[in-house]
Amino acid sequence: MADAHGSVIHLGERDCSVQRRNQKVIEEAPAPGLDDAVRESLRSGAVALARHVGYRGAGTVEFLVGPDGTTTFLEVNTRLQVEHPVTEAITGLDLVEMQLLVAAGRPLAITQEEVRFDGHAIEARVVAEDPAAGWLPSTGRIERFSIDGQVRVDSGVESGSIVTTDYDSLLAKVIAHGPDRDTARRRLRAELRSAEIEGVRTNVDMLVALLDDDDFAEARVDTGLLARSPSIIAGSRPGGSDLEAHLLAVVATMESANRAADRHWSTVPSGWRNLRTRGQRVALIEDGGAEAVEHAVEYEVVAVSGCEDHWSVRLGPWPEPDEAGALAEDERTVRSVRRVMRSRDDGAVVDIEVDGLARSVSVRRAGTVFVATDASGRTRWTARPRFTDHESEMVGSGPVAPLPGTVIAVSVTAGQTVAADEVLMVVEAMKMEHQITAPAAGVVAEVRFAVGDRVDMGDLLVLLDTGDGS
Repeated sequence: MADAHGSVIHLGERDCSVQRRNQKVIEEAPAPGLDDAVRESLRSGAVALARHVGYRGAGTVEFLVGPDGTTTFLEVNTRLQVEHPVTEAITGLDLVEMQLLVAAGRPLAITQEEVRFDGHAIEARVVAEDPAAGWLPSTGRIERFSIDGQVRVDSGVESGSIVTTDYDSLLAKVIAHGPDRDTARRRLRAELRSAEIEGVRTNVDMLVALLDDDDFAEARVDTGLLARSPSIIAGSRPGGSDLEAHLLAVVATMESANRAADRHWSTVPSGWRNLRTRGQRVALIEDGGAEAVEHAVEYEVVAVSGCEDHWSVRLGPWPEPDEAGALAEDERTVRSVRRVMRSRDDGAVVDIEVDGLARSVSVRRAGTVFVATDASGRTRWTARPRFTDHESEMVGSGPVAPLPGTVIAVSVTAGQTVAADEVLMVVEAMKMEHQITAPAAGVVAEVRFAVGDRVDMGDLLVLLDTGDGS
């Protein structure tokens, strides 16, 4: 920060190494892992540069630091940047106010000796995109947006906001401060784990996995961390008995809702059964990130005591008859379940005991999606459709636009032979470039859009003849 009266001060350094596609994901201050000599060279170098050019205002000087501590100057951003809250957190200064006063001709009200650094701060960028799908941006209506107030949240969206392709995919910055880095990391992880953002896909589960990662926890970070860590990109989700509890809590919520919607709910069960103790079958699809996973459940209500239900549950694909009509041996996992439903304004809390292990799972519904959350994390579920619509005919085969955008490059022409995964076109949306590739080897029959054309989600971009009749 430099004023018009010759004063120049630094406010410490930040680390922004964790990136995807050259865009920052995590920012923190002070930068971990620097020795005192490197830290001082960055700070003094930035001040010397500002003095040399007669700089005035707020500015961010960017450097690369090599494994051996060698520093390389990159550029000066003549402004505050997205991650300025972490600097505010450790200095206690209002940087926006300071830059406005400097712009008005006022001298800096603080000297370098008076600048104090307190603890550690980490900022996570919550964005509307799907890391497991190649960081594909997500658009639509935000059905719910809630992040607890134990951390600083800078956001321009709320429940009901519409995310379009006209702007960057950033939804919020979540900043945690603590006396040390590990405390800040744990606070940020806890708040993101309990965050409720529905209606669009986000990178929240990936951020939780990143904050849990051993390399990040030990500050072994660099710009290639995410690229070499597919387990982080897949995101943090419950597994094992935790996943079973989430599944059964969603089934219980659906069963309760079905019964409540029936005007004869006290005597007639849901599910087209004339006896509630007959097994009822539900197939739920878990959003597993890169792929969806189907879970089959069959449950029987064996006892009802007040507000408690006692179920016998079988987990796994139900037995199917062979060619002779005989059912295969039933090898499904059997669980004894006790559940109690507690309602709340935006969903339900299911107190569920599975084979004697009790826990409480919060379940909310956002459109057709059920979201289950407890201390182990968050899962998302949809009911498998009972019937599937089939297209009567195929109008063509080839890649489609993953979201609305603008064509900025076309790499093929009609009649050209292409290989599987060869780039056909590049579409720009939400300040990111998306390569459209061939799903299989074939011959380009038609290129349907040119550079500069707008495309809508689902538009067939390039018609391919793959030799299989399509």
